[in-house]
Amino acid sequence: MSKLNAAPTLGDVAKKAGVSTATVSRCLNDPKRVVEATRERVMSAVEALGYTPNFAAQVMAAKRSLTIGAIIPTMENAIFARGLQAFQEELHNRGYTLLVSSSAYDPKIEKEQIRTLVARGADGILLIGHERDPAIHDYLARQNVPALVAWSYRSDAPLPSIGFDNRAAMFDLTCKVLDHGHKSIAMISGISSGNDRARERIEGFQAAATANGLDPQALPIIESSYDIESGAAAFSKLITSTPRPSAVLCGNDVLAAGAIKRATEMGLHVPNDVSITGFDDIELARVVSPALTTVHVPHRKMGRRAADMLIAMVEGSFSGTSKQLETHIIERASLGPARVT
Repeated sequence: MSKLNAAPTLGDVAKKAGVSTATVSRCLNDPKRVVEATRERVMSAVEALGYTPNFAAQVMAAKRSLTIGAIIPTMENAIFARGLQAFQEELHNRGYTLLVSSSAYDPKIEKEQIRTLVARGADGILLIGHERDPAIHDYLARQNVPALVAWSYRSDAPLPSIGFDNRAAMFDLTCKVLDHGHKSIAMISGISSGNDRARERIEGFQAAATANGLDPQALPIIESSYDIESGAAAFSKLITSTPRPSAVLCGNDVLAAGAIKRATEMGLHVPNDVSITGFDDIELARVVSPALTTVHVPHRKMGRRAADMLIAMVEGSFSGTSKQLETHIIERASLGPARVT
């Protein structure tokens, strides 16, 4: 490659800025150690020359890639968006770069993605939920790559976690619905196979029914993929069954939005004819009409804390303690009292 077409070097930046290569390196890697005037001169030279630091050399020097991987189940709806945004923001503030991939709720794809992230030098990995092949935990331990689980809390799990108790949150919401006088209730759940969050929400629904004197085996539950049309289709099946439920609890806000959409299309008034609840309290819960009663999950707090915890794991300062976050019920217009017949 001719000199004319060669990529600019650290030396080129130093020469243009009138400083040493060591000063350029400090500006790029630890800018707080460089006075503002010098830093601005160096960064102007970087911009003018189009200089990009040699990533491989940085990795070799630091013995870390300063890259964190995250594997989420889906990018098709907003369930994980807010928490992942806060996770990325905190990583950026700490000098780390985020690589994100989606497993489409397929454990085989997740396993491939974990291996790919490790091969690309990820310093740590964020995973969603605890349910996976234990061999993956062994693999990560052998590779010395820390992993943190989010969106679910279990104190006794193989991997540390930052999340909430899905079972308890759905238990509380179901009790809230029953307190409104509903006895004929049903649930639209996410697919529980390979998804501990969905399974625990089903368990919470059934446990609350039992605690309130209902037979949980008599309450219909339809498992559905997490999209609006699937939620609508599941609602159609439930609302035309006998006995017809007076309240339908949904495993997340996207399914609940689909249920409200289908109820409206069928000429049903929510909540006068049927109450519908969600879970997660994403923005959709506030803009759908009527607004959803749902479980508020502290997504942004979870994302920030996940970044703090995973960086501590990477840098060797982690206490080893999982963190449980609190959820609470947001009551809006989609939940009303049961009709007296």
